[in-house]
Amino acid sequence: MTTSESSTGTTTDLAALEQQRARIRDAHLRPSGERPASTARGLHHTALISSDVERTVRFYQDVLGFPLTELIENRDYPGSSHFFFDIGNGNLLAFFDFPGLDVGPYAEVLGGLHHMAISVEPERWEALIQRLTDAGVPHEVHSGVSVYFRDPDGARIELIADPLGEMYGQHVL
Repeated sequence: MTTSESSTGTTTDLAALEQQRARIRDAHLRPSGERPASTARGLHHTALISSDVERTVRFYQDVLGFPLTELIENRDYPGSSHFFFDIGNGNLLAFFDFPGLDVGPYAEVLGGLHHMAISVEPERWEALIQRLTDAGVPHEVHSGVSVYFRDPDGARIELIADPLGEMYGQHVL
């Protein structure tokens, strides 16, 4: 039996987990030519929470190079800002701030955001790593195509040099 021990001391049967993935793939994954078209037309935006609008703008626009495209009042919370960054391909990364509301620190929780992977051109990837370094942002390069770091509020972000629809050389779309 292949097992793995976590930092909490619990063990996991890796072979059983692979069997479960295989069962789910067999039951639900259709070859690309047999899949129905998606009912969606794309990701309009993903929204995160910002504790400081200007700090968030400086990080995403000035460090990462994602242009700020709009800054408006949040229709659902008077006084709150809703602002957007262009992350390419017609996709937006959005943020809300909630002044006066104690939302607490960022936390990875079940059902919450683990990380967001944003595809960048390979020739820009190295330059973005240098920009993170120059800005003093701790980061970790993985597999030669991914760099992981946290934004000013703690959200985990990945910049990946793989093309959209690919992951580490494997087509996932």
